Amino acid sequence: MADYQNLLVAIDPNQDDQPALRRAVYLVQRNGGKIKAFLSIYDFSYEMTTMLSPDERLAMRQGVISERSAWIAEQCHYYIEAGIPIDIKVVWHNKPFEAIINEVIAGGHDLLLKMTHQHDRLESVIFTPTDWNLLRKCPCPVWMVKDQPWPEGGKAVVAVNLSSEEPYHDPLNIKLVKETIELAQHVNQTEVHLVGAYPVTPINIAIELPDFDPSVYNDAIRGQHLIAMKALRQKFHLDEKFTHVEKGLPEEVIPDLAEHLQAGVVVLGSIGRTGLSAAFLGNTTEQVIDHLKCDLLAIKPDDFACPLTAEDIEEHDDE
Repeated sequence: MADYQNLLVAIDPNQDDQPALRRAVYLVQRNGGKIKAFLSIYDFSYEMTTMLSPDERLAMRQGVISERSAWIAEQCHYYIEAGIPIDIKVVWHNKPFEAIINEVIAGGHDLLLKMTHQHDRLESVIFTPTDWNLLRKCPCPVWMVKDQPWPEGGKAVVAVNLSSEEPYHDPLNIKLVKETIELAQHVNQTEVHLVGAYPVTPINIAIELPDFDPSVYNDAIRGQHLIAMKALRQKFHLDEKFTHVEKGLPEEVIPDLAEHLQAGVVVLGSIGRTGLSAAFLGNTTEQVIDHLKCDLLAIKPDDFACPLTAEDIEEHDDE
């Protein structure tokens, strides 16, 4: 259920404008809920001040935390006055992504929002190492907010996998579409589009097998994907005009369609498994993300196991 009620906003410490906070307020105004504005800070120079006692170093840390808390309060002042429930929390931690995930787990947050930066020349979104770690490891959905205004009539594009080669794709597809439609209905009746990509004929097969007919192969693959897309859209009573099955690589098809539709957000699944592989989204998903020029909402499958737990993350407050 995409009824996000307990939002965590990762504050960008380097600028006064906070697009992720604005997006969170937008959601709460239409969907209800509450917000926690969260910042993880660390300054190695404070740890190197050997002339100071531990108590003095702790006092210096607390001074920095208080200063940053007051700064965030100023960013939130207008929203709080307007009646938006916003808590503020600043912690001292040398790994921001671990601090954020720890807060997600401890606070039971059901959505994380964080700003991404835009490459001015290419208009594409730049993801930092912290962004990638959050997308791979955060147990709740992650909304990466582009620092640009939401496009007029912006749509939601759901990237679905129609190949059915892995058993986890079908329930994940259903979860992605269901949560996106629910969110669109709760928030602003945003148009929801589904997109799936199918591969072109492998060149080596066409060369090695003289009797191989690439057009027949392409038609068969496209037919399989169209049938799968029809079955998926019918589950949600979506009109065919809101579904798109395109030939090509997902990392090309999905960003291109999102740009063509002037999408406000692309929703996709970040595949999680148990063990070490839980730390990875998968090459295709990462390449799609790297080519996007709009907001991204990454949703984990129901059986996702976060590789970090509150116990695993070192507490820095008692150092």
